[in-house]
Amino acid sequence: MKTRRHLCGLLVAALCAAAAAPGALAAPPYPTKPVTVMVPYPAGGATDASARMYATLMGAKLGQPVLVENLGGVSGGLGAQKVLSAPADGYYLFLGSPNEVILSPLVNPAVKYKPQDVVLVQPSSYVPLVVLARKGLPVNSVDELIDLARKSAAAGAPLSYGTTGLGSLYHLVTENFAQRIGSKLTHAPYKGGAPMIQDLAGGQIDFVITAYQSSFDAMAEQGRMKMLASLGATRPETLKHLPTVNESRQLQNFSYTIWGGFFVRKGTPDELVQRLRTVIAEAQQDPAAVSFRETQRSLKIPDMSGQEIARFFESETARYAELAKAVGVKAD
Repeated sequence: MKTRRHLCGLLVAALCAAAAAPGALAAPPYPTKPVTVMVPYPAGGATDASARMYATLMGAKLGQPVLVENLGGVSGGLGAQKVLSAPADGYYLFLGSPNEVILSPLVNPAVKYKPQDVVLVQPSSYVPLVVLARKGLPVNSVDELIDLARKSAAAGAPLSYGTTGLGSLYHLVTENFAQRIGSKLTHAPYKGGAPMIQDLAGGQIDFVITAYQSSFDAMAEQGRMKMLASLGATRPETLKHLPTVNESRQLQNFSYTIWGGFFVRKGTPDELVQRLRTVIAEAQQDPAAVSFRETQRSLKIPDMSGQEIARFFESETARYAELAKAVGVKAD
């Protein structure tokens, strides 16, 4: 009896010591405070609108407010750097695209992070790229645009094209277009999409390759500009009326889209990444999110497992690294 009481006493003492040890108590469930989503551009744009829609849906599922922060600069790199400077604890998300997390570090020496410093939690949606031309440009198809580009370059007056910045996806894709057709083009970088489209409609630049917006259909119908083609491998549901570049005679296998997604800093615990992934995936099915995508004419990326998402991001990083290398663009 004495031995049994002694052993019981030792067991109780051991359990008490374990309970008193640092970290022995279960951590409070995540999240215990507001979560922030960084938008690397000023408020009012498409990414900002998407972030605020998701913030409402995610907050309801997480049981904590989800706040949206806007920080523009360095082609989105400033906002990404701020997220990467914060603790990897799941409380700071980044809503971005290949422009900020893949291309900026590849082409801009001022950006000090790498694509490998982030984890893609969940892709949100993708948007087809389209080729737009000013209303007075004497072309109505990609083949005619290619012929005119070659003719103009040979005459010493290359066609001009606009982008949302040096080293952006649109810059690299259009320079790749120039390489593929063997023609020189003149680049006109802008600080945003709105002034670029205004100048296109005003005839200040000849054409652009940019992300599709539903407003382009109305502008084309009003005769303010021309929509020549999309850059998808096939015609997307939102652009069944528009041929793809791959349907042209002179340029094949030229397919690009722009996709967005939620990222966290590398090192964020796997269980938090999975929790966020589940919450975002559920939010994507909400009628408000479906309606938002329909309004924006964006398309949901097919559902993927965590491993498939990791492989997707790795393949996209390699793809854009190859594009940057082929084009040879470097920001100042």
